[in-house]
Amino acid sequence: MNELPAKHVKDSEVEQVQSIFYNHLNGQGRVFGGQLASWIDIVAGAVARRHCNHNVTTAEIDSLQFKSPVFADNLVILHGKITYVGTTSMEVRVDSFSEDLSGIRKLVNTAYLVLVALDDNQKPIPVPKLILENFQEKAEWEAGEKRRKLRQQRRLEAY
Repeated sequence: MNELPAKHVKDSEVEQVQSIFYNHLNGQGRVFGGQLASWIDIVAGAVARRHCNHNVTTAEIDSLQFKSPVFADNLVILHGKITYVGTTSMEVRVDSFSEDLSGIRKLVNTAYLVLVALDDNQKPIPVPKLILENFQEKAEWEAGEKRRKLRQQRRLEAY
């Protein structure tokens, strides 16, 4: 079997800008959490597809903690990148920011998602290795290893 060529983190990074419309808002004039979760999943899927050049499926989303609200006159900026890869899975970090009319950005959420690469028969397939170029990417990788072990432990404990 041929080894897949490794890829750099920057090869698959994605940034999406989302305008807020009234159908995205709840009764308090804030973006629905589920709407933001949907956008996060879309960005993570785009990152993972770029990394493996195959269709992907979301296997897991870590906790979503909302640090600040998103209001009607904000933009939402979502930035996704690969942080860790296994054999057939990829961990993607998506940072979400609100941007007000003055251009000030506030962190809304940082989410980690696990996506699996799929072949034409919807079966998991190997993904390219990841080339780590700097301290930040190496630190993310090490943290990704820890998150992977925690996820495995939660599955064992049915937590």
